[in-house]
Amino acid sequence: MVTLDRTRGYRVFQGINAVILTGVVIVTLYPFVNIVARSFSEERYIVGGQVNLIPRGFNIETYKLVVSDPMFWTNYRNTVVYTVVATAIAMFLTTCYAYVLSKKHLKGRTFLIWVAVFTMIFSGGLIPNYVLVNSLGLTDTIWSVVLPNAISVFNLLVMKTFFEGLPRDLEEAAAIDGLNTYGVLWRIVLPLSKAVIATMVLFYAVSFWNSWFTAFLYLNDGDLFPVTIYLRNLIAGATGAEAAGAGIAEASAAAANIQAVTIMLTVLPILAVYPFVQRYFVSGVMLGAVKG
Repeated sequence: MVTLDRTRGYRVFQGINAVILTGVVIVTLYPFVNIVARSFSEERYIVGGQVNLIPRGFNIETYKLVVSDPMFWTNYRNTVVYTVVATAIAMFLTTCYAYVLSKKHLKGRTFLIWVAVFTMIFSGGLIPNYVLVNSLGLTDTIWSVVLPNAISVFNLLVMKTFFEGLPRDLEEAAAIDGLNTYGVLWRIVLPLSKAVIATMVLFYAVSFWNSWFTAFLYLNDGDLFPVTIYLRNLIAGATGAEAAGAGIAEASAAAANIQAVTIMLTVLPILAVYPFVQRYFVSGVMLGAVKG
């Protein structure tokens, strides 16, 4: 009878869980599907508020217009470069720092951990950060985009906990065989950490790909802007057109259509990469987040 009750309770839980998760999926997917529909719809249907989940008046002219803009591809290339370079730097620094913090015998380990945690809670502020970057001569360079956010403390702590869970016997055996600290990290630890590394790469890549405020703050040359600034300028232009009061409907419709197209072209690389690292995602976070 107890087993039967548990089975019924578990089935009820599964049903409720399925309903809740289905609702979450619908709420999450709806805005994206709406953007897809708007990107392929004609402007007059967008103005009339007739575009919901299905495109109205199939239109690809806006795609051709955006793709033919040289500035879009310049900014797109910048985003790819910034994301690749920033992710590589962030992974190198985060991995090294996390591996050091995972060694409980390290002198000053607690101090180093609190230094990292302190920066997660307190910040120097926008103006001091700008003064620092400017005084270092990094403005209008790639380094002003990739260096200020090179280490995420959350990612650092996840990797630290993951490294702490690895068997110490493997590292001790490697040390007996003659490997130094760097050799142990490169040949023993990293091959065993593919799940958490893939997860951290995904976190950093998505963060840098979507980032716009850092570039907006430190870059003045339009040829150095990432594609997120290109999109931001489109949104700002649509807002300005609405505020001007002239041709509001037409300007808003065109802007909404172009924004949707640009958003689609911007998120496509992330959507293409995500399936290849998704299988590492859950295991990487769970292994690094909880130590039983």
